[in-house]
Amino acid sequence: MPESQPTPPTFLVALRYWIKLGFISFGGPAGQISMMHRELVETRRWIDHKRFMDALNFCMLLPGPEAMQLATYLGWRMHGAKGGIAAGVMFVLPSMFILFALAWLAMVGGGFAWLDALFLGLMAAVIAIVAQAIWRIGKRALATPALWAVAAAAFTAIFAFNVSFVIIILTAAAIGVAGNRILPAMFPGTAGKHDGGKNTTPAAACELPPAPTATWKRSARIPATCLALWAAPVIAIALWLGWQSVPAQQGVFFSKAAMVTFGGAYAVLPYVAQQAVETHAWLTHPQMMTGLALAESTPGPLIMVLQYVGFVGAWQNPGELSPLAAATLGAAITTWVTFLPCFWFILLGGPHIERLGDMPRVSAALTALTAAVVGLILNLAVR
Repeated sequence: MPESQPTPPTFLVALRYWIKLGFISFGGPAGQISMMHRELVETRRWIDHKRFMDALNFCMLLPGPEAMQLATYLGWRMHGAKGGIAAGVMFVLPSMFILFALAWLAMVGGGFAWLDALFLGLMAAVIAIVAQAIWRIGKRALATPALWAVAAAAFTAIFAFNVSFVIIILTAAAIGVAGNRILPAMFPGTAGKHDGGKNTTPAAACELPPAPTATWKRSARIPATCLALWAAPVIAIALWLGWQSVPAQQGVFFSKAAMVTFGGAYAVLPYVAQQAVETHAWLTHPQMMTGLALAESTPGPLIMVLQYVGFVGAWQNPGELSPLAAATLGAAITTWVTFLPCFWFILLGGPHIERLGDMPRVSAALTALTAAVVGLILNLAVR
């Protein structure tokens, strides 16, 4: 007998899950995506598999942490703007405080041997979780030999030849469109299409209300609001401490970095390291690597390493402030300008995600993208 369709969660029920996720989201984007898929698609059935994968494909195209943006979209899809903001904030907030404390320990001379021991067993478990995610998502996404080939090519390109993440994603989309024209059976453009809100998985997911309609007013209001919120703290710090102060410079630099973080944290780290270590001399290479190790060992997105850079850089260049006050300001402004654009992209693009998936040519591109995502997640897991 098929399972009955669950009722949609209330905002408070969903909020409790987002808080929990913020504290257990270890394993980088691969582990975080697998956790959300297992809980939200398979166990709780709040979101169906097709919506989940359409959203993941969309988030993979955006600059910024894809797992955090995926959580933001899923929260928005269930409870509107307040749901999206709650999901995104709670995905980041626990790791922000944990990494702040660890950065402080690093600056006052704390050791980290205990931390390595603590997370040794956890990392082994995360590998198992990611492997399960690859199998679970892959067996649904790789429905034809051609899609298997796309996944294998994506993995080989990024793992063996270090091909740009963006190039792989764009190439996969182009292959999907062309393949749908030439070999539609190999690159289906209608597979997994919604049918009256029903799920394509054996157990039906919640019946969600229709997504908000994109209007010109809404499309103008969201960027204007986000840009104002984005710029106001940077300008305020500059007026207070001067544009040459380290926190003000960090606000400007990480605002630019937030717009070029395609491919996740590993793709942007060489750029950040070059600028923060060699150009601005905010911290040293060993300190940069310590921050990366701590970010990998704590919950939340790996891009949180940028908060560590902001903390250490301001601590070592405090100007008129005390080291701790400067470091707190540097960490706060770095985190703010890094993650605020994520809400802008999701709230603005959210209404278009499901419609894009229902267009045959675009759906074919997303089908190929999904196959490439399997290969990219495998790369993350192996690394």
